[in-house]
Amino acid sequence: MTDSKAIKIGRMNRMQVVKDSSYGLFLDGYEHGEVLLPRRYVPSETVPGDWLEVFVYADSEDRLVATTETPKAMVGEVAYLRVAAVNDVGAFVDWGLPKDVLVPFSEQADRMQEGYSYCVYLYEDRYKDRIVASSKLSKFLPEHSSAHRHGQAVSLLLCGKSELGFKCLVDNSFLALLHHADVFQPLTPGRTIDGYIKRIREDGRIDISLSPPGGNKQGDLEERIVQYLQEQGGSANISDKSPPDDIYKLFQTSKKNFKRALSVLYKTRKVLLEKDVTRLVDD
Repeated sequence: MTDSKAIKIGRMNRMQVVKDSSYGLFLDGYEHGEVLLPRRYVPSETVPGDWLEVFVYADSEDRLVATTETPKAMVGEVAYLRVAAVNDVGAFVDWGLPKDVLVPFSEQADRMQEGYSYCVYLYEDRYKDRIVASSKLSKFLPEHSSAHRHGQAVSLLLCGKSELGFKCLVDNSFLALLHHADVFQPLTPGRTIDGYIKRIREDGRIDISLSPPGGNKQGDLEERIVQYLQEQGGSANISDKSPPDDIYKLFQTSKKNFKRALSVLYKTRKVLLEKDVTRLVDD
């Protein structure tokens, strides 16, 4: 949104219609002059004097235009976008509007390839009034937060994978790390999932977990396995040989933790371990 004397490029703006034409409606762009809303985007029965909520950006000829459509991301946001084309100036990502957004080579963390998708941050090139993007997220986003606390539930966008784990955008505000050791399910960049603040390090950086801290304790896991077997009539096709993905879907834990819990249940004579089957011991 804007104040009464300015518009924000790359964001939604409330703008007044100043005149009609065969091309569309012209909106009051204040210091930018009149901004065209092309005819195909004009709501029916709109007349000069009306106010509209529109998105403002530069078209293929670097002229400011407005649209009533909403892009996949706006300036100041991160989105997982597909590369539509690559040329000698950089990569162009599809953000849902007719003109793709440029990611200059200098703003690419890794060389982008056509047809692949990447997490990018959108920002305004103030020298040209155009919107560009960068996959160098740490250049624009902090890697700490004073507003978050240990154990807090958060929303995660998985931005990229490294030797340590996944870099995540947390609550659309800062970057954190989800270590490979805390991943017990298939994950890919671009996915949005729920998580938790696992650790706030001395340097202020934050580690993420997919399970609530203190949850999934070993004793709790053993109880959940027994409860699951009871719900299945006393036995189930789950064992220490089951794929990690199947184990995670059922118990939200790693195969290592699951095998440890099964071992305890077996040693305490609560279950029998058969080939591909775990069975409760009759009382």
